[in-house]
Amino acid sequence: MNAPEVLAINTPACSAHVTTPAPRETWWELAGQDANTYVSQTPAWLDCLCASGPYRDASRLYEFEGGGRLVLPLSRRRRCPKRLDAEESWPADWGIGGPVSSGEVGPAQARAVFDDLARRPAFHVGVRFRPGDEEMWASAAPADFRREPHTTQALNLDGGFTTVWERRFHQRARRAVRRAEGSEVEVQVDRTGRLIPAFYELYEQSIVRWAAQQHEPLALARWRRTRAFPLRQLEAVAAGLGESCAIWMAWHAGEPAAAIVVLRHGHHAKLWRGAMNRELAHPVRANHLLHRLAIEDACAAGCRQYDMGESRPGSSLAAFKESFGADSFSSPRYFRERLPVTAAERRLRAAVKHVIRFRDA
Repeated sequence: MNAPEVLAINTPACSAHVTTPAPRETWWELAGQDANTYVSQTPAWLDCLCASGPYRDASRLYEFEGGGRLVLPLSRRRRCPKRLDAEESWPADWGIGGPVSSGEVGPAQARAVFDDLARRPAFHVGVRFRPGDEEMWASAAPADFRREPHTTQALNLDGGFTTVWERRFHQRARRAVRRAEGSEVEVQVDRTGRLIPAFYELYEQSIVRWAAQQHEPLALARWRRTRAFPLRQLEAVAAGLGESCAIWMAWHAGEPAAAIVVLRHGHHAKLWRGAMNRELAHPVRANHLLHRLAIEDACAAGCRQYDMGESRPGSSLAAFKESFGADSFSSPRYFRERLPVTAAERRLRAAVKHVIRFRDA
Protein backbone atom coordinates (compact mmCIF):
# COMPACT_ATOMS: atom_id res chain seq x y z
CA MET A 1 0.00 0.00 0.00
CA ASN A 2 1.30 3.46 -0.95
CA ALA A 3 1.91 5.90 1.93
CA PRO A 4 -0.87 8.56 1.80
CA GLU A 5 0.13 12.02 0.62
CA VAL A 6 -1.88 15.07 1.69
CA LEU A 7 -1.90 18.05 -0.65
CA ALA A 8 -3.54 21.46 -0.63
CA ILE A 9 -4.87 22.48 -4.04
CA ASN A 10 -6.11 25.90 -5.08
CA THR A 11 -8.06 26.14 -8.31
CA PRO A 12 -10.05 29.01 -9.81
CA ALA A 13 -13.22 27.11 -8.78
CA CYS A 14 -12.44 26.38 -5.12
CA SER A 15 -9.82 25.05 -2.72
CA ALA A 16 -9.52 21.54 -1.31
CA HIS A 17 -7.29 19.13 0.52
CA VAL A 18 -6.43 16.00 -1.46
CA THR A 19 -5.32 12.73 0.11
CA THR A 20 -3.88 10.10 -2.19
CA PRO A 21 -4.32 7.19 -2.07
CA ALA A 22 -7.76 7.79 -0.56
CA PRO A 23 -8.12 6.26 2.91
CA ARG A 24 -10.09 3.04 2.56
CA GLU A 25 -12.38 3.66 5.53
CA THR A 26 -13.41 7.03 4.07
CA TRP A 27 -13.93 5.56 0.61
CA TRP A 28 -16.16 2.80 2.01
CA GLU A 29 -18.04 5.37 4.10
CA LEU A 30 -18.81 7.51 1.06
CA ALA A 31 -19.72 4.43 -1.00
CA GLY A 32 -22.26 3.59 1.69
CA GLN A 33 -23.71 7.11 1.70
CA ASP A 34 -23.91 7.37 -2.09
CA ALA A 35 -26.93 5.20 -2.99
CA ASN A 36 -25.89 5.11 -6.66
CA THR A 37 -22.46 3.57 -6.07
CA TYR A 38 -21.59 0.79 -8.52
CA VAL A 39 -19.55 -2.23 -7.49
CA SER A 40 -16.90 -0.92 -9.89
CA GLN A 41 -16.59 2.26 -7.79
CA THR A 42 -15.60 0.46 -4.59
CA PRO A 43 -12.15 -0.20 -3.10
CA ALA A 44 -12.77 -3.91 -3.65
CA TRP A 45 -12.87 -3.35 -7.41
CA LEU A 46 -9.55 -1.51 -7.31
CA ASP A 47 -8.07 -4.41 -5.35
CA CYS A 48 -9.27 -6.83 -8.05
CA LEU A 49 -7.66 -4.66 -10.71
CA CYS A 50 -4.35 -4.51 -8.85
CA ALA A 51 -4.41 -8.26 -8.12
CA SER A 52 -4.78 -9.20 -11.79
CA GLY A 53 -2.62 -6.61 -13.55
CA PRO A 54 0.33 -4.22 -13.24
CA TYR A 55 -1.63 -1.50 -11.46
CA ARG A 56 -1.56 0.35 -8.16
CA ASP A 57 -3.83 2.65 -6.18
CA ALA A 58 -3.88 6.29 -7.29
CA SER A 59 -7.31 7.18 -5.84
CA ARG A 60 -7.87 10.73 -4.59
CA LEU A 61 -9.98 11.97 -1.66
CA TYR A 62 -11.11 15.60 -2.07
CA GLU A 63 -12.17 17.50 1.05
CA PHE A 64 -13.52 20.84 -0.09
CA GLU A 65 -13.07 24.13 1.70
CA GLY A 66 -16.80 24.81 1.85
CA GLY A 67 -17.64 21.28 3.01
CA GLY A 68 -18.26 18.06 1.17
CA ARG A 69 -16.07 15.06 0.41
CA LEU A 70 -15.52 13.11 -2.78
CA VAL A 71 -13.40 10.08 -3.70
CA LEU A 72 -12.25 9.62 -7.28
CA PRO A 73 -11.16 6.02 -7.92
CA LEU A 74 -7.98 6.01 -9.99
CA SER A 75 -5.29 3.52 -10.90
CA ARG A 76 -1.87 3.88 -12.43
CA ARG A 77 0.71 1.40 -13.66
CA ARG A 78 3.38 0.07 -11.38
CA ARG A 79 7.00 0.95 -12.16
CA CYS A 80 6.08 3.42 -14.90
CA PRO A 81 7.52 6.96 -15.05
CA LYS A 82 4.83 9.50 -14.22
CA ARG A 83 5.12 11.37 -17.49
CA LEU A 84 4.63 8.16 -19.46
CA ASP A 85 1.88 6.81 -17.22
CA ALA A 86 -1.90 6.69 -17.50
CA GLU A 87 -4.18 7.45 -14.58
CA GLU A 88 -7.55 5.90 -15.28
CA SER A 89 -10.94 5.36 -13.71
CA TRP A 90 -10.80 2.71 -15.08
CA PRO A 91 -8.43 1.12 -17.63
CA ALA A 92 -10.06 -0.45 -20.70
CA ASP A 93 -12.39 -3.40 -19.99
CA TRP A 94 -12.74 -2.55 -16.28
CA GLY A 95 -15.89 -0.53 -16.77
CA ILE A 96 -17.39 2.49 -15.06
CA GLY A 97 -15.46 4.41 -12.43
CA GLY A 98 -16.14 8.01 -11.60
CA PRO A 99 -16.55 9.91 -8.34
CA VAL A 100 -18.28 8.74 -5.15
CA SER A 101 -19.47 11.51 -2.85
CA SER A 102 -21.23 12.18 0.45
CA GLY A 103 -23.80 14.42 -1.24
CA GLU A 104 -24.62 16.25 -4.43
CA VAL A 105 -21.55 17.56 -6.26
CA GLY A 106 -21.75 21.23 -7.17
CA PRO A 107 -20.32 22.92 -10.28
CA ALA A 108 -17.39 24.44 -8.37
CA GLN A 109 -16.41 21.09 -6.86
CA ALA A 110 -16.67 19.31 -10.21
CA ARG A 111 -14.53 21.96 -11.87
CA ALA A 112 -11.95 21.76 -9.06
CA VAL A 113 -11.59 18.00 -9.61
CA PHE A 114 -11.12 18.48 -13.34
CA ASP A 115 -8.62 21.30 -12.75
CA ASP A 116 -6.67 19.03 -10.41
CA LEU A 117 -6.66 16.20 -12.97
CA ALA A 118 -5.53 18.60 -15.69
CA ARG A 119 -2.41 19.35 -13.62
CA ARG A 120 -1.48 15.70 -13.14
CA PRO A 121 1.93 14.85 -14.65
CA ALA A 122 0.60 11.63 -16.21
CA PHE A 123 0.66 11.37 -19.99
CA HIS A 124 -2.99 10.30 -20.03
CA VAL A 125 -5.82 10.87 -17.52
CA GLY A 126 -9.32 9.44 -18.05
CA VAL A 127 -12.57 9.05 -16.09
CA ARG A 128 -15.61 6.98 -17.15
CA PHE A 129 -18.73 8.41 -15.51
CA ARG A 130 -21.77 6.42 -14.45
CA PRO A 131 -25.21 7.13 -15.95
CA GLY A 132 -26.84 10.19 -14.49
CA ASP A 133 -23.60 12.00 -13.70
CA GLU A 134 -22.84 13.44 -17.13
CA GLU A 135 -24.82 16.69 -16.98
CA MET A 136 -22.91 18.07 -14.01
CA TRP A 137 -19.48 16.85 -15.03
CA ALA A 138 -19.81 17.69 -18.73
CA SER A 139 -20.44 21.34 -17.91
CA ALA A 140 -17.32 21.37 -15.71
CA ALA A 141 -14.93 19.66 -18.14
CA PRO A 142 -12.11 21.92 -19.41
CA ALA A 143 -11.58 22.28 -23.15
CA ASP A 144 -8.54 19.99 -23.13
CA PHE A 145 -10.65 17.04 -21.91
CA ARG A 146 -12.22 15.13 -24.77
CA ARG A 147 -15.54 13.28 -24.54
CA GLU A 148 -15.68 9.63 -25.62
CA PRO A 149 -19.32 8.49 -25.86
CA HIS A 150 -20.47 5.25 -24.22
CA THR A 151 -23.97 3.90 -23.65
CA THR A 152 -25.03 1.61 -20.82
CA GLN A 153 -28.23 -0.47 -20.95
CA ALA A 154 -29.92 -0.97 -17.59
CA LEU A 155 -33.20 -2.39 -16.30
CA ASN A 156 -35.19 -0.54 -13.63
CA LEU A 157 -36.06 -2.98 -10.83
CA ASP A 158 -38.39 -0.68 -8.86
CA GLY A 159 -41.58 -2.45 -7.87
CA GLY A 160 -40.01 -5.88 -7.47
CA PHE A 161 -39.79 -8.86 -9.75
CA THR A 162 -43.52 -9.26 -10.40
CA THR A 163 -43.68 -5.70 -11.73
CA VAL A 164 -40.51 -6.20 -13.78
CA TRP A 165 -41.80 -9.46 -15.25
CA GLU A 166 -45.27 -8.21 -16.10
CA ARG A 167 -44.56 -4.62 -17.15
CA ARG A 168 -40.96 -4.43 -18.35
CA PHE A 169 -40.09 -7.80 -19.89
CA HIS A 170 -41.27 -7.81 -23.48
CA GLN A 171 -43.62 -10.59 -24.54
CA ARG A 172 -40.90 -12.30 -26.58
CA ALA A 173 -38.62 -12.43 -23.52
CA ARG A 174 -41.35 -13.97 -21.35
CA ARG A 175 -42.09 -16.48 -24.10
CA ALA A 176 -38.40 -17.42 -24.34
CA VAL A 177 -38.18 -17.87 -20.56
CA ARG A 178 -41.18 -20.19 -20.58
CA ARG A 179 -39.61 -22.19 -23.39
CA ALA A 180 -36.44 -22.60 -21.34
CA GLU A 181 -38.42 -23.58 -18.26
CA GLY A 182 -40.16 -26.29 -20.31
CA SER A 183 -36.85 -27.67 -21.60
CA GLU A 184 -34.32 -29.86 -19.86
CA VAL A 185 -32.22 -26.98 -18.63
CA GLU A 186 -30.58 -27.11 -15.20
CA VAL A 187 -29.32 -23.88 -13.64
CA GLN A 188 -26.71 -23.53 -10.92
CA VAL A 189 -25.49 -20.40 -9.18
CA ASP A 190 -22.02 -20.33 -7.67
CA ARG A 191 -20.73 -17.64 -5.29
CA THR A 192 -17.48 -19.42 -4.35
CA GLY A 193 -15.58 -19.49 -7.65
CA ARG A 194 -16.16 -23.21 -8.15
CA LEU A 195 -17.60 -22.72 -11.66
CA ILE A 196 -14.79 -20.47 -12.90
CA PRO A 197 -13.12 -23.22 -15.04
CA ALA A 198 -16.44 -24.15 -16.66
CA PHE A 199 -17.24 -20.49 -17.35
CA TYR A 200 -13.88 -19.79 -18.91
CA GLU A 201 -14.18 -22.88 -21.10
CA LEU A 202 -17.46 -21.47 -22.42
CA TYR A 203 -15.75 -18.10 -22.91
CA GLU A 204 -13.04 -19.70 -25.05
CA GLN A 205 -15.73 -21.45 -27.10
CA SER A 206 -17.45 -18.08 -27.56
CA ILE A 207 -14.24 -16.58 -28.95
CA VAL A 208 -14.39 -19.04 -31.86
CA ARG A 209 -17.99 -18.01 -32.62
CA TRP A 210 -17.25 -14.28 -32.28
CA ALA A 211 -14.26 -14.58 -34.61
CA ALA A 212 -16.41 -16.21 -37.29
CA GLN A 213 -19.17 -13.61 -36.91
CA GLN A 214 -16.73 -10.73 -37.20
CA HIS A 215 -14.57 -12.21 -39.94
CA GLU A 216 -11.56 -12.03 -37.65
CA PRO A 217 -8.62 -14.45 -37.79
CA LEU A 218 -9.07 -16.87 -34.90
CA ALA A 219 -5.50 -16.44 -33.63
CA LEU A 220 -5.98 -12.66 -33.49
CA ALA A 221 -9.37 -13.03 -31.79
CA ARG A 222 -7.94 -15.37 -29.15
CA TRP A 223 -5.01 -13.06 -28.45
CA ARG A 224 -7.22 -9.98 -28.26
CA ARG A 225 -10.03 -11.48 -26.18
CA THR A 226 -7.90 -13.37 -23.66
CA ARG A 227 -5.68 -10.32 -23.23
CA ALA A 228 -8.76 -8.19 -22.49
CA PHE A 229 -10.26 -10.80 -20.18
CA PRO A 230 -7.66 -13.28 -18.89
CA LEU A 231 -8.61 -16.09 -16.56
CA ARG A 232 -6.73 -14.42 -13.69
CA GLN A 233 -9.09 -11.43 -13.95
CA LEU A 234 -12.15 -13.57 -13.28
CA GLU A 235 -10.32 -15.38 -10.48
CA ALA A 236 -9.32 -12.06 -8.88
CA VAL A 237 -12.87 -10.67 -9.03
CA ALA A 238 -14.42 -13.86 -7.63
CA ALA A 239 -11.89 -13.92 -4.78
CA GLY A 240 -12.11 -10.18 -4.07
CA LEU A 241 -15.90 -9.83 -4.14
CA GLY A 242 -16.80 -13.18 -2.57
CA GLU A 243 -20.55 -13.74 -2.45
CA SER A 244 -21.11 -10.50 -4.36
CA CYS A 245 -19.80 -12.27 -7.47
CA ALA A 246 -22.27 -14.87 -8.76
CA ILE A 247 -21.69 -17.22 -11.70
CA TRP A 248 -25.02 -18.38 -13.12
CA MET A 249 -24.64 -21.43 -15.35
CA ALA A 250 -27.21 -23.31 -17.45
CA TRP A 251 -26.58 -26.95 -18.30
CA HIS A 252 -28.26 -28.82 -21.16
CA ALA A 253 -27.70 -32.43 -22.17
CA GLY A 254 -25.14 -32.69 -19.38
CA GLU A 255 -22.95 -29.93 -20.85
CA PRO A 256 -22.44 -26.25 -19.92
CA ALA A 257 -24.64 -24.33 -22.35
CA ALA A 258 -24.52 -20.71 -21.17
CA ALA A 259 -23.24 -18.68 -18.24
CA ILE A 260 -23.25 -15.13 -16.94
CA VAL A 261 -21.29 -13.38 -14.18
CA VAL A 262 -23.34 -10.93 -12.10
CA LEU A 263 -21.78 -8.60 -9.54
CA ARG A 264 -23.60 -6.74 -6.81
CA HIS A 265 -23.12 -3.78 -4.49
CA GLY A 266 -25.87 -1.98 -2.60
CA HIS A 267 -28.79 -1.20 -4.89
CA HIS A 268 -26.87 -2.06 -8.05
CA ALA A 269 -26.49 -5.42 -9.84
CA LYS A 270 -24.10 -5.62 -12.76
CA LEU A 271 -23.99 -8.14 -15.61
CA TRP A 272 -20.22 -8.33 -16.02
CA ARG A 273 -19.49 -11.20 -18.42
CA GLY A 274 -21.36 -13.76 -20.48
CA ALA A 275 -20.49 -16.77 -22.63
CA MET A 276 -22.27 -19.66 -24.28
CA ASN A 277 -22.18 -22.71 -26.50
CA ARG A 278 -24.73 -21.44 -29.02
CA GLU A 279 -25.56 -24.87 -30.41
CA LEU A 280 -26.69 -25.99 -26.95
CA ALA A 281 -27.98 -22.72 -25.51
CA HIS A 282 -29.96 -21.08 -28.30
CA PRO A 283 -32.55 -23.80 -29.05
CA VAL A 284 -33.62 -23.94 -25.38
CA ARG A 285 -33.22 -20.17 -24.74
CA ALA A 286 -30.82 -20.81 -21.86
CA ASN A 287 -29.62 -17.20 -21.71
CA HIS A 288 -33.14 -15.89 -21.21
CA LEU A 289 -33.61 -18.19 -18.24
CA LEU A 290 -30.29 -17.15 -16.70
CA HIS A 291 -31.19 -13.46 -16.85
CA ARG A 292 -34.69 -14.08 -15.54
CA LEU A 293 -33.25 -15.84 -12.47
CA ALA A 294 -30.46 -13.31 -11.96
CA ILE A 295 -32.93 -10.42 -12.19
CA GLU A 296 -35.28 -12.08 -9.71
CA ASP A 297 -32.33 -12.64 -7.37
CA ALA A 298 -31.31 -8.97 -7.66
CA CYS A 299 -34.87 -7.88 -6.85
CA ALA A 300 -34.93 -10.15 -3.79
CA ALA A 301 -31.64 -8.58 -2.63
CA GLY A 302 -33.15 -5.09 -2.78
CA CYS A 303 -31.38 -3.93 -5.94
CA ARG A 304 -33.02 -1.14 -7.91
CA GLN A 305 -31.07 -1.56 -11.13
CA TYR A 306 -29.80 -4.45 -13.25
CA ASP A 307 -27.00 -3.04 -15.38
CA MET A 308 -26.62 -5.08 -18.58
CA GLY A 309 -23.56 -3.22 -19.79
CA GLU A 310 -22.60 -1.69 -23.09
CA SER A 311 -23.46 -2.94 -26.57
CA ARG A 312 -23.42 -1.44 -30.04
CA PRO A 313 -26.67 0.43 -30.80
CA GLY A 314 -28.78 -1.50 -33.28
CA SER A 315 -26.94 -4.78 -32.69
CA SER A 316 -28.62 -8.09 -31.90
CA LEU A 317 -27.08 -7.93 -28.42
CA ALA A 318 -28.65 -4.52 -27.80
CA ALA A 319 -32.02 -5.88 -28.96
CA PHE A 320 -31.64 -8.87 -26.62
CA LYS A 321 -31.16 -6.53 -23.66
CA GLU A 322 -34.05 -4.33 -24.74
CA SER A 323 -36.33 -7.39 -24.70
CA PHE A 324 -35.92 -7.45 -20.91
CA GLY A 325 -36.94 -3.81 -20.70
CA ALA A 326 -33.45 -2.34 -20.44
CA ASP A 327 -33.19 1.35 -21.32
CA SER A 328 -30.10 3.10 -22.70
CA PHE A 329 -28.20 5.71 -20.70
CA SER A 330 -25.23 7.88 -21.57
CA SER A 331 -22.10 6.93 -19.62
CA PRO A 332 -19.25 8.85 -21.27
CA ARG A 333 -15.54 8.88 -20.67
CA TYR A 334 -13.63 12.16 -20.43
CA PHE A 335 -9.90 12.13 -20.99
CA ARG A 336 -6.94 14.30 -21.76
CA GLU A 337 -3.56 13.29 -23.11
CA ARG A 338 -0.41 15.18 -24.00
CA LEU A 339 -0.20 13.73 -27.51
CA PRO A 340 -3.10 12.39 -29.66
CA VAL A 341 -2.25 8.73 -29.07
CA THR A 342 -5.87 7.60 -28.73
CA ALA A 343 -6.79 9.03 -32.12
CA ALA A 344 -3.75 7.35 -33.69
CA GLU A 345 -4.70 4.00 -32.12
CA ARG A 346 -8.24 4.30 -33.48
CA ARG A 347 -6.97 4.98 -36.98
CA LEU A 348 -4.66 1.97 -36.75
CA ARG A 349 -7.48 -0.29 -35.54
CA ALA A 350 -9.75 0.97 -38.31
CA ALA A 351 -7.06 0.22 -40.88
CA VAL A 352 -6.55 -3.32 -39.56
CA LYS A 353 -10.31 -3.93 -39.56
CA HIS A 354 -10.50 -2.78 -43.17
CA VAL A 355 -7.69 -5.12 -44.20
CA ILE A 356 -9.23 -8.21 -42.56
CA ARG A 357 -12.79 -7.14 -43.51
CA PHE A 358 -13.81 -7.09 -39.86
CA ARG A 359 -17.57 -6.89 -39.17
CA ASP A 360 -18.80 -5.33 -35.92
CA ALA A 361 -21.26 -7.72 -34.30
